[in-house]
Amino acid sequence: MSARRLLLLGPPGAGKGTQAKRLVDRYEIPQISTGDMLRAAKAAGTEIGKRAKSYMDAGKLVPDEIVIGVAEERLGQPDAAAGFILDGFPRTVAQAEALDDLLDRLGVKLERCVAIAVPEDELVTRLLKRAELEGRADDNEASIRVRMNEYHEKTAPLVDHYSGRGVLVEVAGVGSIDEIAKRIEDALN
Repeated sequence: MSARRLLLLGPPGAGKGTQAKRLVDRYEIPQISTGDMLRAAKAAGTEIGKRAKSYMDAGKLVPDEIVIGVAEERLGQPDAAAGFILDGFPRTVAQAEALDDLLDRLGVKLERCVAIAVPEDELVTRLLKRAELEGRADDNEASIRVRMNEYHEKTAPLVDHYSGRGVLVEVAGVGSIDEIAKRIEDALN
């Protein structure tokens, strides 16, 4: 049986969102992203959503305790009971440890962390192309390299975190979307 409580991990441009959508269709479980969770909580006017709104409206990063609170609300919803795909959360080891505690409280375990590995030059090329296609004028090579550095400093340590818990599988993120999807599918079985 395939793992159904998943985390997709990888740097910006690795294809997490693209692959998450394919997994949503295949397994009929929700994709849960930090941005989506925060926007939904804000729109719903929940207490935690109101707290997040003040940071979001000011253009500030939402603190971990609020992100974790929003994640707890979202993961506790009925559609996540059969499984979920986390995308963009957790971003730091502190968030990962809080997620571990949260999942323990919910009585579930993260079954697989799929780390999508892509060479940095390929990522920069992908992101520049995406910026051009989507008209993202603020995405240039310098800003992309800053995001890559932030990923390496804050998020890449999650590879060791989840490897130590025995749930990490690394897959090559270069090739066609279908080829990468097949590698992920194999990693989930």
